[in-house]
Amino acid sequence: MKRITLLAGAALAAALLSNVAVASERYPSRNITDVVTWSAGGGTDVINRVTTASMAKYLGTNINVINKPGGVSGSVGLLEGYGAKADGYTFVGLSESNVAAAVMGGWDNRMDVFDYFIVASSPDVISVSRKSQFNTIEELVEYAKKNPNKLRVGAGSAGSLHHINYLAFAKGIDAEMNFIPYPGSSNSQNATLSGEVDVVITSVAEQNQLIQSGDFKALATLTEEPFTVGDITIPSGLETYPALTQHLPISQAIGFAMKKETPKEIKMKVAKAFASAMQSDEIKNYANENHYQILGEFGKTANARMARLESLFSWTLWELEAAKVNPESLGIPRPE
Repeated sequence: MKRITLLAGAALAAALLSNVAVASERYPSRNITDVVTWSAGGGTDVINRVTTASMAKYLGTNINVINKPGGVSGSVGLLEGYGAKADGYTFVGLSESNVAAAVMGGWDNRMDVFDYFIVASSPDVISVSRKSQFNTIEELVEYAKKNPNKLRVGAGSAGSLHHINYLAFAKGIDAEMNFIPYPGSSNSQNATLSGEVDVVITSVAEQNQLIQSGDFKALATLTEEPFTVGDITIPSGLETYPALTQHLPISQAIGFAMKKETPKEIKMKVAKAFASAMQSDEIKNYANENHYQILGEFGKTANARMARLESLFSWTLWELEAAKVNPESLGIPRPE
């Protein structure tokens, strides 16, 4: 009886493996869904739409992008993407800001449950609306120091890159401000335009059109060197305030992910389409026009980048007393 049971078990396992192989060979046989963890109109959303539109041509199927913002560090979208089957039909559109979800109490997983495809990066910039009284970063900082908690600063949700940059900026200039989180960059930028907040911290790529149109006055980038947008040169906040270098700069990493358990053959097909898309005119032109640096990373390189960012974000938030969970308890190593 035991021998028959073992044979039956072996036959079942072989059948299951055969089914997986057939499914991988036929992939994709239907539409793919890309669950973007941030709101529509932001950098992560647009990058995913441009990238998947190009990839769809190589995969021979539609890739439908849906937005699932909310939670902590995009945890609503992360949970939905992670809860889907590992069959290659669900991507998770994300950014570096998602890596703080665990220490911010958004979910219980490390980020190594995914394999990553990183498209591009763009530096963060501190801006105000054209109606603002501030014309330089020095004027803004002077006001913030003299008027604790009166300056309203909008950025992405708690734990996002923009939130971390805000925390590092506030600590570096030794000023207390009123941080107002939004579910995505476009929301915080719209709030700045309407006067709901006084200052916004998002990426140059996301603010590009608003800066060039004159709707935004870009006061400083959170980079080591000045940054040029059209005919406008934005000064470096780190040059003006060297104390900011204690925690900055921290770079972006925008793209999408697939569950680690997804069959290798399927991930290889996606990787081939991804690599082809990175060489397309659509991606190159979009990156050039919107001030993105194309990274085009996948496999071990992309996973290593996200692991480093998880470590950097988690421990920076903990040291800035903004994290809810000690990264050591999650097994997240300190950044080297």
